[in-house]
Amino acid sequence: MGLVVEILGLVIFLGAHVFTTMRERRAKLVAKIGEGPYKGLFSLVSIIGIVLIGYGFAAYRNTGLIPIWYPPAWTRHIVVALMWPASILVTAAYIPGNIKRTVKNPMLIGVKTWAAAHLCANGDLGGIILFGSVLLWAGYDRMTLKRRSDPGAPPIPIGGVKNDIIAIVVGTILYLALGFVFHPIVIGLPAFGTPALGHA
Repeated sequence: MGLVVEILGLVIFLGAHVFTTMRERRAKLVAKIGEGPYKGLFSLVSIIGIVLIGYGFAAYRNTGLIPIWYPPAWTRHIVVALMWPASILVTAAYIPGNIKRTVKNPMLIGVKTWAAAHLCANGDLGGIILFGSVLLWAGYDRMTLKRRSDPGAPPIPIGGVKNDIIAIVVGTILYLALGFVFHPIVIGLPAFGTPALGHA
């Protein structure tokens, strides 16, 4: 049942994001209901998708994994190592500085890094479906960026080194929060090999 919920969440979440790449259809919907309601609807659908993915994946893990292959134990270190720059890259998309100026699309690169790292360390069916589908979506979204002719959302002004420092600090905090709080509590698996904060 958990795997079904996970897949439903992925369909909802990724489906909403794939829809944004269909610029003509998106423009028609925005013209019909307005920019504000569209963003609100998109956010609501995305949140529902994320909740279903998280709940479904956790429930799937609790009822027993379906192994496809068995990654070596050291692959967990790949996740721990790559999640730090992935968190910084995602943060740099919202606090743009030289990092964004250099890599162009820090959000997508961060998501790809997150998905690829977790795909290396998860050989079960649920993990492969989750991280594989997100990795495929990120690759698809990157390709569609080259074909988009509309300006999209107003660009966030790009700063300099100060923004990079802030992005690194905030990204590091995000990395630690995901590892020490989100991962053990929501997923049920310690990311750093230690219990969640506040849990013995």
